[in-house]
Amino acid sequence: MSFFNKILASIGVGSAKVDAKLSDSIIKVGDKVKGIIEVKGGNIEQSINEIYLTINTNYEKEEDDKVVDKQAGIAKVKLNEPFVIMPGETKTIPFTFELPLDTPLTVGSSKVWLQTGVDIKGSIDPTDRDIIKIEPHPLMEKTISALSELGFSLRNVKNEAASYKVRKRLPFVQEFEFIPTAGQFKKSLDEVEIMFSLLDESNIEIFIEVDRKARGISGLFSEALDLDESLVRFTLHENEIGKIKGILLDILNKHS
Repeated sequence: MSFFNKILASIGVGSAKVDAKLSDSIIKVGDKVKGIIEVKGGNIEQSINEIYLTINTNYEKEEDDKVVDKQAGIAKVKLNEPFVIMPGETKTIPFTFELPLDTPLTVGSSKVWLQTGVDIKGSIDPTDRDIIKIEPHPLMEKTISALSELGFSLRNVKNEAASYKVRKRLPFVQEFEFIPTAGQFKKSLDEVEIMFSLLDESNIEIFIEVDRKARGISGLFSEALDLDESLVRFTLHENEIGKIKGILLDILNKHS
């Protein structure tokens, strides 16, 4: 093993490479993330201290009157104990872990990716990034479908920085903005915003903000003071999912 090769490996040239291969890049919230990590040895023997996976996403935050993009880590998983990779050797490490229930969906401007990192002694650590498509949990999917049946269309989805009063584990919330494009609420509501918080596989907490259309001078005054908005919060169990359309209809009728 030449001293020159050691120098090159220390700056990443001829060092070990890492590649994550997912069994499926489309994953539902709460399902398992499965795949393998392939580590290929470089030009010299190297000590691999740690291989880890992180699930990351992006969100928006207002700073100094500007909207800036931020990054948040959703989960981090360590895969191995230290080992040595020989020149030209290939090692395969399988992995399985559960996607956290608060992982945002990849709709609108929201993105989610798997980052693979390797801690190699005395070298620049290689990384690998894989985009993942996140689909809704059935309780979320049924709620969105019920809103569609009531005449609402999804206009926008974004991850937005949230205050300590609203957020939970993560520094942001994912907001779903719907507008009435048909049905009985087309003339009475401006929009409906929804936030989901899965408590476990069987229960979901739903936040709904109903924005009424301004009517006349008093209506415009209410709109200016945000008095035209109503915030409703409730919990839904999987056994009640067949009632979600009726629950939403009652809430919208009450606040329209």
